[in-house]
Amino acid sequence: MASLADRVRGNGRIAAGLLFNLLVSICIVFLNKWIYVHHGFPNISLTLVHFMVTWLGLYICQKLDIFAPKTLPPTKLLLLALSFCGFVVFTNLSLQNNTIGTYQLAKAMTTPVIIAIQTFCYQKSFSTRIKLTLIPITLGVILNSYYDVKFNFLGMVFAALGVLVTSLYQVWVGAKQHELQVNSMQLLYYQAPMSSAMLLVVVPFFEPVFGEGGIFGPWSPSALLSADTSLFVCGAEDRTQAAHMPGERATT
Repeated sequence: MASLADRVRGNGRIAAGLLFNLLVSICIVFLNKWIYVHHGFPNISLTLVHFMVTWLGLYICQKLDIFAPKTLPPTKLLLLALSFCGFVVFTNLSLQNNTIGTYQLAKAMTTPVIIAIQTFCYQKSFSTRIKLTLIPITLGVILNSYYDVKFNFLGMVFAALGVLVTSLYQVWVGAKQHELQVNSMQLLYYQAPMSSAMLLVVVPFFEPVFGEGGIFGPWSPSALLSADTSLFVCGAEDRTQAAHMPGERATT
């Protein structure tokens, strides 16, 4: 009886975490779209600050003993950190150049691409039932893109790149967790500052730093409030996603 109660409590915590993850994800999408449309906040700079706040959130978590950091060799995380930069930047560019509906549907292609990568690159096999579920997903994304009244070729290019890099990142995260014997929070604790350093070098070449349109430009209070709120929910999203990613992978 006690074990049944424990399972119910455990499932309840997982359900609550997934629901919180979903709500925070929706908040991130709408807040970021608002920032892009109404304030033109620089994309890569916003991603950089997201990464920094994510690391700060994880630092607080480890101080609260939510997880224990583990020493990892930086050379084994370079490619993962680079793909982390790519997937967040490209998905944000997709959001910036597409409607929210098209952006969300394009992300649905991540599952078929992950299965394709694992099938052809890692020789993993999937049941026919799982493969058949990919058909309506793919057709739905294609039909939406074809009939989208606000079709944007550049936006679709960013969406395709975002799906590809995101899929690679998720596959590599699973592989690195197995290789280094770490959980997702331990991995992200080292990966986030490395990705931040990479973007810190890149930002001055692609976006203004000071003045109009720069991260240190004359932003209105509403723009700064929107960015701060986005950063807060992004940090919460990353921590929740990290906590549930192993369970999600186990059920895939």
